[in-house]
Amino acid sequence: MPTATPETNLLEAQPREAGTKNDARRVRRSGKIPAVVYGAGKQATVVSVDPRQVSRILHSQTGHNTVFDLALDGERTKAMIVDWQYEPIKGSLLHIDLKRIAMDRKLRVNVPIELVGEPVGVKQQGGILEQIAREVEVECLPGDIPNQVDLNVAELVFGMVLRIADLPKNEKVKYISDPDQPVAHIITIKEEEAPAEAAVGEAAAAPAEPEVIKKGKQETGEEGAEAAPEKGEKKDKK
Repeated sequence: MPTATPETNLLEAQPREAGTKNDARRVRRSGKIPAVVYGAGKQATVVSVDPRQVSRILHSQTGHNTVFDLALDGERTKAMIVDWQYEPIKGSLLHIDLKRIAMDRKLRVNVPIELVGEPVGVKQQGGILEQIAREVEVECLPGDIPNQVDLNVAELVFGMVLRIADLPKNEKVKYISDPDQPVAHIITIKEEEAPAEAAVGEAAAAPAEPEVIKKGKQETGEEGAEAAPEKGEKKDKK
């Protein structure tokens, strides 16, 4: 596992009172985001954290698999980000879940699969390389989580399928995903173009329909404004 930089190796958290959605909004207006910390046999704790520190971790080389120091109540513990939510329109962080990590206990995480090399089926047979599985679930100690798993596809030809079982073996990392799950194979250009041609044919055969403009309430984020009531309709008092 690559060494994390000081910027991505620390997340500072401040305790907060558990409350309603309005309390969570107040946390965000203050420049922080609400979060919850759990794991290691301890009670779950609600906290607030700096979204900039969280973003640096999520966008680092190790991403959400980064093991970092969580500073809380004057103590530091190893932790990982296990879940996060973005606001759908603005793309800002809304909430994260943090899990305390014991460095001497194995855990399961998903790791990206990176295809390496140019296949014979592409160079000499004119095919197209298709990657079917992009992640593999692994089990290992936190300090042994790989950045990615490289799969050499240089010998891949038509009729050949590389599977999870073909991933390089590592004594420190155990693959949990189904060993028979396909990862990569070679397809023909016709196979790639066929769906597009079929879609064009169906579109040409389908009768044209007049465009209808519908009025309705647009979807908004959690903090979106409520729609105005119709004329003659009273809005319920909260």
